[in-house]
Amino acid sequence: MGDYTNMSSYYDLIMTSGYYDYQKIVNELLFSGDFHQVLEIGCGTGLILEELAGRKKDIGITGFDLTEAMLAIAKKRLDKFGHVQLEHQNVTALALHKQYDLAFSYGGVWYFVMDGVNEPFLVSHIYDAQSNLDGLSKVAAHVQSKGRLLLGVQGPHRDYQSPITNGYVYSQTIQPIDHGFTKHYFLHDGEEQLMEQRIDYRTYSFVEALALLGSFGFKHQPGSQALPQFQSFVKA
Repeated sequence: MGDYTNMSSYYDLIMTSGYYDYQKIVNELLFSGDFHQVLEIGCGTGLILEELAGRKKDIGITGFDLTEAMLAIAKKRLDKFGHVQLEHQNVTALALHKQYDLAFSYGGVWYFVMDGVNEPFLVSHIYDAQSNLDGLSKVAAHVQSKGRLLLGVQGPHRDYQSPITNGYVYSQTIQPIDHGFTKHYFLHDGEEQLMEQRIDYRTYSFVEALALLGSFGFKHQPGSQALPQFQSFVKA
């Protein structure tokens, strides 16, 4: 599974420079239906949970992440919220000893890529096929019957570079590999390279993804938006 230790010190700087719209992401979560106990799969530094916790104080919120350095930042960020619990866990061995009526991942362990033209496909931060099965099995065990799983939607991955808010330059490159792709992340201050991170991702066609999720009891709920924030699934 992707470990973001190398990137953790710069993650917030990159993500809050227009990479994601956190208010829009949480809007979609709140508009998706009622929920009382929510789990974020791969919470990173807690940016989504901070927005959610600040707007929704009458629910229980849990997040977990594999990368300890990211989770340490999240704990400092979310310490002011008494209704947020954070756990250091690997999704392939997830053991939280409770169930949730909503679980979601946005740029975390699993997400969909959609461009409104080509068929969507599922991307996993877990490259190993068996580990994906193990992780989805654990997630399914933590979602109650009739509960929902929301997997975020992103645009196509491509090579690019862009300045961010403090003048650093963020860049990424994509290399196809068997069953997926490798993504290299870089951050430069002029000629100085501040950060490099490599993650291998596994991909599944839309048909494969629906079958995979369906095998763990998650039924796809098609939406009306051409480019939604999430693909929605309901647990049998």
